Amino acid sequence: MKLQGKTVVVTGGASGIGLGLVRRFKEEGAANIVIADINQQELDDAAAEVSGVARLCDVSKEEQVKDLVEYTEKTFGRIDLFCGNAGIIARGGVETPNETWEKMWAVNVMAHVYATRHALPAMLERGDGYFLITASAAGLLSQIGSATYSVTKHAALSLAEWVKITHGAQGIKVSALCPQAVESKMTAGGSGAAFINGMLPAAAVADEVVKCLEAERFLVLPHPEVDKYFKNKANDYERWLKGMQRLQEQFGATL
Repeated sequence: MKLQGKTVVVTGGASGIGLGLVRRFKEEGAANIVIADINQQELDDAAAEVSGVARLCDVSKEEQVKDLVEYTEKTFGRIDLFCGNAGIIARGGVETPNETWEKMWAVNVMAHVYATRHALPAMLERGDGYFLITASAAGLLSQIGSATYSVTKHAALSLAEWVKITHGAQGIKVSALCPQAVESKMTAGGSGAAFINGMLPAAAVADEVVKCLEAERFLVLPHPEVDKYFKNKANDYERWLKGMQRLQEQFGATL
């Protein structure tokens, strides 16, 4: 996919990775950039910077995601690329309260379900469309210190795979963005296993996204080490698990 002239939606687009994507998509010549977020001031600032459209949207609410899709289709005629980027993280293991599990599931998984549920029909009708799902390296590997993040990001990656498998032959493209630590509000002040390969600026992540969109590659891996870890996991699962146990011992519950 070339972004020149395209209509793009980016959730969580007012800061962090999302803002990096929005800025780069503008540079690439996207015709219409619809930015969705829950922070009105940051949203307005981002939209003004790239001459985009600001849409207040809580992606954990299906009606709001549906409204976002319908607004974009009605205003610009189509959605060429839907970037499901909004996400949250929480510390803790299986003792994490149910309400936190439910919120994490709603934002990190169901938001992608809602987006595909409502954007997919029009894409299938014209035989063309692209979904970018931010699944995190935690979706390929795991997340030391957060059971909720690990589980929900695995689920997000699984959904991306399913959409690709089920609808790829019908013109639907899918990419899963799986970085480790990236400069954002989520990672501010953080430490731990996710940071062992350094923290990338959002602009570097956006560069890799654009390359992978052009190649229509499924996995987007801004940290190249993740590809090695993922292959190690596949080639020797038991050894990989023991290695992750050592990381757990080293970093404990830090994020």
